[in-house]
Amino acid sequence: MSEMAFAHEPVLLGDVLAALSPRAGEILFDVTVGGAGHASAIAASVGPEGRIYGIDRDARALVAARSRLTERQTPFQLAHGAFGQAGALLRAMGGDRVDMLLADLGVSSPQVDEPGRGFSFASDGPLDMRMDTSTGITAAAFVNGAGEDELADVIFRYGEERLSRRIARGIVARRAEGPISTTSELVEIIRKAYPSGGRKGHGHPARRTFQALRILVNDELGQLASLLAQLQDLLSPGGRAAVITFHSLEDRMVKRAFADPRFERLMKRPVTATAAERKRNRRSRSAKLRAVRYLGPAV
Repeated sequence: MSEMAFAHEPVLLGDVLAALSPRAGEILFDVTVGGAGHASAIAASVGPEGRIYGIDRDARALVAARSRLTERQTPFQLAHGAFGQAGALLRAMGGDRVDMLLADLGVSSPQVDEPGRGFSFASDGPLDMRMDTSTGITAAAFVNGAGEDELADVIFRYGEERLSRRIARGIVARRAEGPISTTSELVEIIRKAYPSGGRKGHGHPARRTFQALRILVNDELGQLASLLAQLQDLLSPGGRAAVITFHSLEDRMVKRAFADPRFERLMKRPVTATAAERKRNRRSRSAKLRAVRYLGPAV
């Protein structure tokens, strides 16, 4: 993937800037830096006296982030790794507590748009779905190796898919003929599991199953739980954290973590994209932003 291919519009950018309120000389830790769309905008506010730390599971995203941040005057350091290990990665870069932390969860538009990554149900490609292609099992390995009950449980738990058992039965029946190796093969199985018109008005029939497999393959909820547990060790007193979620499972976890009395909520309700942004950027349609200020350790 080229640097230009990874360029994309950061979601809820104006709202993130308003929530984090970056000031000159402050330090940002972007734990899902991607192509540095958010981080670059924040760098403009913190200036040469500030600093940007960024991590991402996708090594190719870091190439684009490095190029984009080099255009700014702000010192920065980047590291390859998952946000569940945010604290260890920050310390490895020489950082300590930060003034701002940002997590833009989920898969990025460039990853979805590259068929070879296997994230998209709209284009054919290998059934991979790993954000870090250097490690972990692929979606194909799970789909072809898991039992019917395990398949159904994962699709229901992580995708909130009501037809999970029918889809699991279809997967098991189809793989008896040979391994399921592409996204289009899986999409066809899911389509057959739905009655005619069964998803009318509810989006693509494969959306929830693909979400479930992606969450499983990348341990997204486990990584998020780990990050949220570390927030009070990552933020300086008065530091701000902003998290953008893309489905209810993530949002509920963030909401519960932010209810801790050591955090002050910076907004009464999660911020969502305006109609104009939703029209301009499809990825923003399900985005929700929550933000808090860390008040310091309990007395």
